Amino acid sequence: MKAITYRTYGGPDVLEYGDVPKPKLGPDTVLVRVRAASVNPVDWKIQAGYLDGVMDTVFPVIPGWDVAGVVEEAGVGVTEFAAGDEVIGYVREDFVSRGTFAEYVAAPIRTLARKPGNLSFEEAAGIPLAGLTAYQALTRALNVGRGDTVLIHAAAGGVGSLAVQIARALGARVIGTASERNHDYLRGLGADPVAYGEGLTDRVSALAPHGVNAVLDLIGGEALKTSPGLLAEGGRLASVADGAVLGLGGRYVFVRPDRQDLEALTVLAERGQLRVEVAATFPLEQAAEAQRLNREGHTRGKVIVTVA
Repeated sequence: MKAITYRTYGGPDVLEYGDVPKPKLGPDTVLVRVRAASVNPVDWKIQAGYLDGVMDTVFPVIPGWDVAGVVEEAGVGVTEFAAGDEVIGYVREDFVSRGTFAEYVAAPIRTLARKPGNLSFEEAAGIPLAGLTAYQALTRALNVGRGDTVLIHAAAGGVGSLAVQIARALGARVIGTASERNHDYLRGLGADPVAYGEGLTDRVSALAPHGVNAVLDLIGGEALKTSPGLLAEGGRLASVADGAVLGLGGRYVFVRPDRQDLEALTVLAERGQLRVEVAATFPLEQAAEAQRLNREGHTRGKVIVTVA
């Protein structure tokens, strides 16, 4: 099959397009014919070697953890899916090697859910990692519910835009930090936008004079440092970007594959409560260009790799 691989740590230049063996099908996996995969910052951070201390890497590596595609074949122990089913997945294993930037991926059933019927493969591919990150942070770490006011830092990005919509679906009011050019976009998602930078505390306080009930940090650094001062009494703080949150009394969130959570996101999408902004699409052989765009950090929504 055709796939993107890298044989050594590095930047986009180490990515190669070519032939690799088709993955074998285990008893509790399904073989997914990939239609689309999304690019996430973690992809190029792993590729740069940043996670080498915590995850084993088996070269050559096929990057990518997100997928939307069609089940080609189910393992002998699989009853949940059958050939022809359209699925989405956050296909993360306990080591780095067999990713989704390929024509096929062998996906453990715990990593998959049915694809939202009202979304294209490109849109659906943008849900798994970003959607699960937002969902698990909001529901597990922050326990967001009806009547809460939630501040989301970097609300217009891939995770942030989904977090806004999920928080709204949970019944919360959302304040989102973003650059001025994305304020109308956030309003369209149902959030009250505020600008980054100096004066942020005053701008948030003007919208929530008694503080916010929860802060979801997707940036780290200065945004995180200012967050405790914006919380109401008993407020909750979580970050997916900066482990320093632990020293501030908050929780650090690292997303995990969870079929039940992924199914919940599918339901939200089919109810019209969750949509995916596709910033750009690239064919598989141009995955390096897709990664370069993602690394710039200024895209709104998701960068998608498509497989014919």
